[in-house]
Amino acid sequence: MQAVPHALMHIDGKWIDSTAHYEIRNPATEELVATLAKGSTEHADQAVAAAKAAFEEGTWRDTPPSERAAVLRRAADRLAQRSNELVRLQVNENGAPVRLAEALHIGTSLAHLRYQAELAQRYLFERPSAMLAPVLAAALIRREPIGVCAAIVPWNFPLVHAAWKIAPALAAGNTIVLKPDERAPLTLVEIVRELEAAGLPPGVLNLITGDGPEVGGRLVEHPHVRKISFTGSTRVGHDVLRRASDDFRHLTLELGGKSANIVLEDADVQTAVDGALFACMAYSGQICAAGSRLLLPDTLHDAFVERLIARVKTLRISDPLDPLTDIGPLISREKRDHVLDCVSAARKQGARIACGGGVPSGARFTRGHWVEPTIITDVTPDMRIAQDEVFGPVLAVLRYRTVEEAIEIANGTDYGLAAGIWSRDNQAALDIAARLEAGAVWINDWYALPPHFPLGGCKQSGIGRESGDHALDEYTEEKAVSIDLSGGVEGKLYSLVLGAEAP
Repeated sequence: MQAVPHALMHIDGKWIDSTAHYEIRNPATEELVATLAKGSTEHADQAVAAAKAAFEEGTWRDTPPSERAAVLRRAADRLAQRSNELVRLQVNENGAPVRLAEALHIGTSLAHLRYQAELAQRYLFERPSAMLAPVLAAALIRREPIGVCAAIVPWNFPLVHAAWKIAPALAAGNTIVLKPDERAPLTLVEIVRELEAAGLPPGVLNLITGDGPEVGGRLVEHPHVRKISFTGSTRVGHDVLRRASDDFRHLTLELGGKSANIVLEDADVQTAVDGALFACMAYSGQICAAGSRLLLPDTLHDAFVERLIARVKTLRISDPLDPLTDIGPLISREKRDHVLDCVSAARKQGARIACGGGVPSGARFTRGHWVEPTIITDVTPDMRIAQDEVFGPVLAVLRYRTVEEAIEIANGTDYGLAAGIWSRDNQAALDIAARLEAGAVWINDWYALPPHFPLGGCKQSGIGRESGDHALDEYTEEKAVSIDLSGGVEGKLYSLVLGAEAP
């Protein structure tokens, strides 16, 4: 019998175990995939101390940007050579269907690593600035690394979120403590391994594990952590914000969503049907930017829903390692029960379960955490299913009469992460996009995430942006430096304030 792999923490260039361990189980089968060291606040303190020492020592901070970029590129190349292995790790630990794991979990991660390497080489770490003063002077505007950064990553897209956080942080010259979710750490262990093999000095990138409230909470409150990047629920995000505010730490929060997908009367219906299902059902809806609210005009509603249900019935729910699988399991029994509770609450509030709504039938679904792709109609904006993030394969369908009403419904939640519009009239769609409260708006598409796009939300969906052309801004401090070249005191501010020199 083959031994189950055991994953370790990484502190100051050394792989570290602990006395307590986690079990990582396949969400589709509940079989044991691996065990994982369970870290403590002491491990968090050790990792922060290692990152602080590495930053102050300055080897990585003072490495030229072109050489930092080369390390990121080498790591991306090494990871790409292991892509099949990484895909399998991802599927086994969080149940992502293999096609999605290949394209998004692994493919997107590598693209973002390479893009941040390119950005590091053209980023203006220093630029001249004019001095508008009555004296001869020169000025520089510098962008300098912040210091120790804490990157707290969720279970659904661990490698993608890690790339969004650690690539710009490293490109800018910072040091990092990376904390994965204990349910899906395995690909993050490998990115740390490959970055170190690519030339990252010890202590620059550390990986610790542990319970979120305990170990994650320690990172958030640690006095030597100067930047926190957290992706997770809005509820936990509030706690992170509160804890981080005491010491004025830099903060990026990418939180929950309840994204609206608006179909206009002139939309290509079949394209919009497929797009609506992709937006909501991809990865069983376990995506913060999932299009979980579908807004349909009265004139299209009935025919659109009929085609939607017919299309849902063609989706294959099966083993996530099967390339033909469209819908895989949820991450845990707890999450499955939450999704089913949301469906039940919608029914009690008067909504209609048009299809799905339960656990799929069949022997293979007696183990694992499965929910059928579910479409709920007769939903009104005030219902829980239209307001709360479900994080499952559940699509709430709402009617609207006018475009104004659609915009009002779309903006009528606490969230503002993403939105979508389906129309043949690009200008009309752009006009609507300008009025939607969302960090990303996709027109006739969903999940367009090229590396140069900024990612983040507004309202309760977060603070700051990840990725994009300005990603390094989130990991640098701006400093103004001026040099007086006049050689005298005449006309200087201090001479005007202090007056003439005393005899």
